[in-house]
Amino acid sequence: MNAVNWYRYDEASHLVMHVHIQTGAKQTATDGLHGNALKIRLPAMPGNGRAKIMLVKFLAQQFAVPINLITIKRGDKSRDKVIVIHRANLDPNRLLHD
Repeated sequence: MNAVNWYRYDEASHLVMHVHIQTGAKQTATDGLHGNALKIRLPAMPGNGRAKIMLVKFLAQQFAVPINLITIKRGDKSRDKVIVIHRANLDPNRLLHD
């Protein structure tokens, strides 16, 4: 496992990421680490499902995978989520530098 523990690969080689969501931002972007999670800012407000949709679309774009390969494994209605990305071929650390 990597030093910071915000992501790992499971036994099937799927990327498992811990993310912390901040809603109400001006634009969608990563914002470094929040504890042991990648902080992602989203312009949508929580409660109507738009933030989840924006999150999945953002991650699909960042990892160049279709949205159906991204699953919210835990934290469906929480700011802190565990995301699984199937066939993620890009290094997740690059999200820290965007």
